[in-house]
Formats: sequence, C-alpha cells, structure tokens
Amino acid sequence: MEQTLVEKIISKNMGYDVKAGETVVVNVAFAALHDGSGPLLVRLMQERHYDKDPVFDPSKVLFANEFGPESTKEVANEHALCRRYALEHGCHWEEGGTGHVHAHVYENFLKCGTVCIVGDSHTTVHGAYGCFATGCGSTDMVAVTRFGKTWIKVPETFRINVTGQLPKGVYAKDIMLNLAGIIKSDQAIYKSLEFRGDTISSLSMEGRLTITSMGVDVGAKNAIMETDEHTREYLKKFGREEDYVEIKGDEDANYERVIDIDATKLQPMVSKPHYVENVDLAKNCRDQHVDMIYIGSCTNGRVEDLHVAADILRGKKVAKGTRLLVIPNSSYVFKECLRDGTLLTLAEAGAMIEAPNCGPCMGVHQGIPADNEVVVATQNRNFKGRMGNPTASIYLSSPATAAATALTGYITDPREVMD
Repeated sequence: MEQTLVEKIISKNMGYDVKAGETVVVNVAFAALHDGSGPLLVRLMQERHYDKDPVFDPSKVLFANEFGPESTKEVANEHALCRRYALEHGCHWEEGGTGHVHAHVYENFLKCGTVCIVGDSHTTVHGAYGCFATGCGSTDMVAVTRFGKTWIKVPETFRINVTGQLPKGVYAKDIMLNLAGIIKSDQAIYKSLEFRGDTISSLSMEGRLTITSMGVDVGAKNAIMETDEHTREYLKKFGREEDYVEIKGDEDANYERVIDIDATKLQPMVSKPHYVENVDLAKNCRDQHVDMIYIGSCTNGRVEDLHVAADILRGKKVAKGTRLLVIPNSSYVFKECLRDGTLLTLAEAGAMIEAPNCGPCMGVHQGIPADNEVVVATQNRNFKGRMGNPTASIYLSSPATAAATALTGYITDPREVMD
C-alpha cells in the first residue's frame, strides 16, 4: 500500500498499516516540556497524586527553561517547581539561557522516523527529521509523561512540491510565507504538510527546520520531510549519526491536496500585521519605518541564519533610531557563532546579543516593543500582542530581510544591500 510519510511512521510505530482518518494510541519516543507547559503539568501530577510516580522513561523526557533566566520571583518559583520535579524523577533538565526546548530536542535526542510530543505548538519543527511531531496541552502531557503514549487521529496530507533553485536573497522563510499566502491559516487544520521537491532536498537542515517550525502557524497538525545525507550530516555534527534513518515517501500515496511552488519565481517576502497569511513582497513595504528588528526564535535563530545576517551587516551600522536584537536559539549556535566571529560582526554593527532563549517572540521579557512601535522579526507569529504589547505591529521576515531592514530603518528587500 502506497503511504504518505505520516502513515508510514505511524504504521511502523503501531506494527501494522494505518491510513488517514484512523485513531490510534502510539508510543512516544521522546517528550519534552518548557517553563510554560511544565509547571502546569507538575501541578496536574500533584492534583492527581501522580507526582511521586515514575515517568515512563526518564531518558526520554526533557524539561527545559527556554524563556531565559528568571525575570521575576514568580517566574523563579515556576522554574524551581519544574527543576525539582525533573531532577527528582531523573529527567533531563536544561536551565535558562541555554536555548529553546526544541533546539535541545533536535540537537541532543531526536531520532529519525519516530513520534515526538512536546508541550508546545511549534513541535512541528521536528518533522524536518522525518518524524511525526506535534504539540499538545499539559493535560494530554500527563499521559505522555507517565505512560509514554498518546492518541492520534492519523491526519490527511497536503503534499507541497517545491521545485527550482532559490533566487539570490530568497530563503526557506520566504517559501513558508509564500505557502501561508496560499493556504491561509484555516485550510490545513489537522492536516500533515509533506514537503517534497528538489528545492527542499537542496536545503540545509537549518532551512528545513525553518519551514517545519511554521507548520502549526498555517494550522497543520504536523509538517514533515524526507531524510537524506543533509540529515545525516547534521546529526553527525552532534555526535548522533547513529540516530539517522532514511525516510522516503511514496509517489502514489493518497494526498488530499497537492500544491506546487516554483521556487525560481519567489521573491523576499514579509508577513504584515496581524496575521501570518497577510503576506506581501518586501519591496512593496519599503515605506514602512521600523523601530526594532529581532533575529532569533525557534524559526530563524540557527547558525546559518546568523551567518546570513552577519554577511549583510559586516562593516556597516544599524540605522539610527532602529535597534537590533539578536538571540541565538541554542548554546551550540551561540558557541559556533562566537568562535567564527559572527557575534562580533553583529555586535560591531550595533546589535544587542542575548544568551540563547526564546526572546521577545513569546512576549513576556527581553525585547518587548513600546506602544505603537513597528517590529520586523524572524519569528513565526505576528498576531496582535504576540510580543507583549497589543499596540505594536509585527512584520515577519527572513534573517536577510531583517538584516537589510536594520541597515536602512525601513523594510528593505535584501537584494538591494547584498554584495
């Protein structure tokens, strides 16, 4: 039977063939929570008197303080609650300032072709490893953490074919913003987005992670890609080549919808306030002044992203009246960009560099915009109030467009400033 990637992965998990529409209870290969979902889970465990019971497998459960070092005593107490639970149960624990939860998972634990559940909506990012990966709420995470299982209705699949060479100044983020303009935020609800085509196979893992991280932002249950030598080499960087498994799709699987994107025709894009699907060409927004630029998040805070920004900003200065915030999304990224001079280049251009964390994307600390300010961010969401101030306006872009905008103080097509 020809199967979609999701059908293949869940069939392997179950030990028999499944198809879209079936509801199954799967084994979870890895589970994680952060300092938003973690405290809720611990309190639910306490209410149900599960807090002294073991988790299903401590080596497969991570608690991570991804929002950064404690900003208030109340936040410190939430972190202490999770820290205590994680250490008492022998789970993996990561302190603030070491990166977001998803980076910890895919850098250190994720195995290709498995089921990964995290108490965070952007768990779709792990589909770049050929995984069925999706987020769930803290109530469902009780069962995941205690028993290592969860229920899934096997989703129908949209196949997204992306073909052709990306033009200069166009990146993975532009592919996803283009797709958002096609399917909006309501057409792919509880669907799997399966990305195929020679453009996708030529992308680095950093680029692929950018695309899959935003699967949920167009309503999808998960986003997924085949694995290949790019995947293997990325795992090898972290000493985990043995976690590579080849995951390939079937050409004649039953896809609910097929969408073709010609990458050669793409241009640098932005998503305008206050919806991800409200997309436009960057060059059409050149009259928009920008107060703050944020480069980082689980969507665009990796080594490749910071390299792209540094190449544009090298030897130049951030425009007066505009501020640039750069936050690597993991300790690995921070160290690599420290060693190769990327962070120095960005700092010399005028960027403020912070320790690895989510930053202002989640809207409670470190970079909240002032009233009525305009922000260009490489994150994944731009709805009203997302960055902590409901009067601010957020434009989403690639790191290249963000860096170009930092130079001029206005939304700028990066091709105008690239050498």
